[in-house]
Amino acid sequence: MSAQPPLIVALAQLNVTVGDLPGNVQLLEQAARQAYAQGARLVVAPELSLTGYPPEDLLLRPVFLDACEAALVGLAQALKDLDGLHVVVGHPARKEGPDVRTKSVGAPRGFNSASVLAGGHCLGTYHKRELPNYQVFDERRYFASGRDAGAPALVVEVGGAKLGLLICEDAWFDEPADFAVAAGAEILCVLNASPFHQDKQQEREQRMARTAQRVGRPLLYTHMVGGQDEVVFDGASFALDAQGQVCARAASFEPALLRVQLAADAAGVWWPAGPVAEVLSPEAQVWQALVLGVRDYVCKNGFPGAIIGLSGGVDSALVLALAVDALGAERVRCVMMPSAYTADISWLDSRDMVARLGVRYDEIPISPMVSAFEGALATEFEGLPVDATEENIQARVRGTLLMALSNKTGRIVLTTGNKSEMATGYCTLYGDMAGGFAVIKDVAKTLVYRLCAWKNAQPTRRADGTVGPVIPERILTRAPSAELRPDQKDQDSLPPYEVLDAILARYMEDNQSLAEIVEAGFAEADVERVTRLIKLNEYKRRQAPIGVRITHRGFGRDWRYPITSRFRA
Repeated sequence: MSAQPPLIVALAQLNVTVGDLPGNVQLLEQAARQAYAQGARLVVAPELSLTGYPPEDLLLRPVFLDACEAALVGLAQALKDLDGLHVVVGHPARKEGPDVRTKSVGAPRGFNSASVLAGGHCLGTYHKRELPNYQVFDERRYFASGRDAGAPALVVEVGGAKLGLLICEDAWFDEPADFAVAAGAEILCVLNASPFHQDKQQEREQRMARTAQRVGRPLLYTHMVGGQDEVVFDGASFALDAQGQVCARAASFEPALLRVQLAADAAGVWWPAGPVAEVLSPEAQVWQALVLGVRDYVCKNGFPGAIIGLSGGVDSALVLALAVDALGAERVRCVMMPSAYTADISWLDSRDMVARLGVRYDEIPISPMVSAFEGALATEFEGLPVDATEENIQARVRGTLLMALSNKTGRIVLTTGNKSEMATGYCTLYGDMAGGFAVIKDVAKTLVYRLCAWKNAQPTRRADGTVGPVIPERILTRAPSAELRPDQKDQDSLPPYEVLDAILARYMEDNQSLAEIVEAGFAEADVERVTRLIKLNEYKRRQAPIGVRITHRGFGRDWRYPITSRFRA
C-alpha cells in the first residue's frame, strides 16, 4: 500500500419521510455527526434524501422547491463546524430558464441532483442524467436530464481520493460513469432510491459489479431504506472493489451507517473494506419488506394501530403475523365475524392464533345483520335464484363493521386479499376489499403459503413465553374457502393456485400472450379463464387500497391497464 492515509467513508442508509424537510435534515445531520465522530471524512446520503422519494407532485409546487432550497442551505450551515467533513446529499434543484408550465402544457422545473456540502457551503452539484420512466418510476414528469445542465460530471477530492458522483439510474448506463472517469474519478459514488422487488438486491450488485469492472474503479452504493406508500426501499448499501467484489454491505431493511475504509495501493488504486452483512433468504426478504411497508405506512401516517378481520384462513393469518411483527401485539386488534357458513375450525383456529400472539380479539356474529339485509331486499329478490349477491352481502356487512371500528378508534383496517384474488376478482368490492392498506395485494397465494411456513420455522416468542410457530398448522393444511355458502372451496371457481399463479406471472409480470402461455403447457381453458378474469376485474382493482409492492409488477403504479378495453390476446 502507498503512504496515502486511508479515507473513511460513511454510507448513510436513512429512512426519511417524503415532505418532512425538518425531520430529514435532522436525520442527515445526526448521521453526519455520528460518522464524523467515527473518523469519516465523507458521508454519502441516498438519492433525494432531503425530500424523501418519490416526492411526486410536490415537485410541481414552487413553495416546495423554495423549502427544499432553504433546507439544503440550513443543512450546510448546521454542519459547518465539522472541519474537513464532506457530505453528499440528494435533493431537487431548480432548472434555470422560463417556466413554460400552464394549465395545459408543462415542462420539468428542475433536476434530480446531488450536492457536496463542506464548511457551510455547497462545493458543487451534479444533476442526474438518466431518468427512469418505467415500473414505479415517473421521473420525466418532474425532472429534466442533467444533459441539459452543462458539465457532464462532478468529481470531488476528499482525503486525497477523487470521487465521481452518479445518481441511481446513471450507474445502469455506460455514459455517466465514463464521463466521471474521464473527469478524473478514482472511485464512483452512487446515490440511490431503488424500490425493492424480489431478486432486486442480487440484480443491483451484479449490475454494479459490471460497471466497476468495466471502468476499473471501486464503487460505493448508498441506498435508502423504509416504506413510502406502496414501495419499500431495502437498504443493503454496499461497496465494491474495482474487480466487482463485494467488500462491504449494510444490513437490509433497517437504517444503518456503513463505515467503509478506502486504502490506496502503490499503483494508486483504492481498495474498500468494511463489514459485510449476510444476504437474506428470498422469503426473509419478502417478509421484511412487508413488515417495513406496514410499519412505515401506519406510523408515518399517524395511525395508532391496526384492525384485521380474521376468518380462520391463511391470508388473514399471514396479515396478522406481519402486523404483529410490524407494530407489536398491543397495537393490533382482530375481529372475527362469523356467519351461518363459518366452520367451527375457523373459530377455533382464530382463537388459537390470537392467543399465541397476545392481541386483542373480539367476535361479532353477522347472521342477524345479514338476515336484516336479506329481509329488506326480499321483495326485490322474489323469484330470483340465490347467487353471489347473497355472498357479497355477508362480505359487505363485515366491511361495514370493520370500517365502523376504524372510524371510532382511529386504527387503520388492514385488508387481507392476496394478489391471486385481486387478479381474478375473487374479492368483494366494499366488502373484504374495504380498508386502508392492502398488506399482501402483491403476494400470490402460493407465496402466501411459503411465507407462512417460513414464519413458523422462525424461533418466535409467543404471548405465553414459549417459543414456537405462531400460525396454527390446520390453517395451512385445510382447503382455502371464503365460507360464504355451504361447503364452499376456492377451487370450485378457480384453477388450482399453482396453475393460477403461474399463468398470472406469465401474463401480468412477463407480458406473455395467451398463445405463448398455452404453448408453455397450460390448458387453454385455464388460460382463457384466468386472463379473462384479470381483464374483467380491473374496475375493482382501481378502487382497492394501496399495498406493499414486492414483485417487479404489482397492481398499482406498475399496472395501468384501461378498464374499458376489447383487446383479448
